[in-house]
Amino acid sequence: MKLRSLFLPLLIRRATSPLSAWCLPLVLFLLLSGATAAHAAVGCDLNDQDRDVARLFPESTGYKTIYTSIVQKGREDLLGRIEAHLGDKFHGIYETIDVPYTIYEIFSGKEKIGYIHGVNQKGQYGGIQVFLVLDPAGRIRGFYIQKITSQYAGAMRDATFGRQFIGLTLKDFESYDVISGAAYGPVAAIKNPAPAAEADFRAALRATKKNLILMDEFVYVTHPPSPAPEPPAK
Repeated sequence: MKLRSLFLPLLIRRATSPLSAWCLPLVLFLLLSGATAAHAAVGCDLNDQDRDVARLFPESTGYKTIYTSIVQKGREDLLGRIEAHLGDKFHGIYETIDVPYTIYEIFSGKEKIGYIHGVNQKGQYGGIQVFLVLDPAGRIRGFYIQKITSQYAGAMRDATFGRQFIGLTLKDFESYDVISGAAYGPVAAIKNPAPAAEADFRAALRATKKNLILMDEFVYVTHPPSPAPEPPAK
């Protein structure tokens, strides 16, 4: 992959020269032969980290970016535990064991005030990127769909829809069945903003539950939140 990334721009430039008769087929061969590796693991990053962190955490003064993966943290044992918790198998290019996950630790001064984490999820017509803004205890304080391919994208990305997730935790999503779409408790109260886009609505809920499970495994189980500081004595 490194060699292909180094030589491919040169080959593409030369494909416009008189040597294109042999160069263009070679470019196509390289692209096709590398397709499997290029799509083996699809990560999910904020489009503009500085801008998006400031928007999602207005009180933040800085952030730290952490990269991890299931294969790095626990391999098949961890994958099996996550799948059991999710109630569904991982599948497709968005859910391979080596998918890189980007966790943004958010700070106000020296205090860690939360996290931002996004996941890719297969929607009806393409990938959906669902980001959660979480407080130190794992409670949702913001929901953000960065990418969605749908004629109903506007409704799905509307702030009114996202506000329905605020305050919910992994415990609330435990009862959500990602296969049947059956929900109980607070999750059942989340209304689909575009009934004609039921598949994408359910994909967004599955992505949210998956996101919370991954964060539970990557962050909260290993590093439980510190107790709040005691108020100063009067």
